[in-house]
Amino acid sequence: MTAVRIDAQGIHYTPLNQMIRAAVASGAKEINLDNVLGQRFIGDGLRGNDVTITINGVPGGDLGMFMSGPTIIVNGNADHAPGNTMDSGKLVIHGNAGDAVAHSMRGGRVYVRDNIGYRGGIHMKQYLEKRPILVVGGAARAFLGEYMAGGLLLVLGMHDLAPVEERGVGSGIHGGEIYVRGEVDESFLGVGAKQTPATAEQKAAIKPVIEDFAKAFGMDPAPILASEFTRIAPASARPFASKYIWE
Repeated sequence: MTAVRIDAQGIHYTPLNQMIRAAVASGAKEINLDNVLGQRFIGDGLRGNDVTITINGVPGGDLGMFMSGPTIIVNGNADHAPGNTMDSGKLVIHGNAGDAVAHSMRGGRVYVRDNIGYRGGIHMKQYLEKRPILVVGGAARAFLGEYMAGGLLLVLGMHDLAPVEERGVGSGIHGGEIYVRGEVDESFLGVGAKQTPATAEQKAAIKPVIEDFAKAFGMDPAPILASEFTRIAPASARPFASKYIWE
């Protein structure tokens, strides 16, 4: 068995996820889910670099949480926290996503074609060569990259949208880096974050990621690559040190 199609209409998330796990255990490499409407935890904890799950509909929260290896393609929007603590693999969302996208993500890639909600990339982390990546094609709401401890976060501001126009960007950031297409008003930066124009070397480093993102959605990467970027990074490895030190 290499391909499975499941009609998720009216199915509670628990039996649906049991069906998905049974299909993977039976050797399915392609799983197509139709009529998904709010079922949570799809793909959570799944393993297998050669497994692809295509979701036609709107999955519920914590899509791909703790996932290690598979690819999930969403033909629609996604609810809160897709990629939560994801270990490896890829989420490709052909629409918008809710709050806390890539929460505590520790590996793999999350691509959102359009916009995300609040606290995208909160507490992303990395260890040695394991580096999580979140790319947002449109705009992100407040507290982007809050408490970020590692990884790479890109916001491209496509679809005639400003990439970030709310406060708290990089609040408490102490690792990793955020790239925003264009300029960022200084008033939007959070505590512990600093910004600089991206250098030619830094733009070259993120180029393959942008090209891969564009390929996932059938876009031309050239206009994005021709743009200027702002890099937001930690001003200090201990942004709140003064709050815990008494003399």
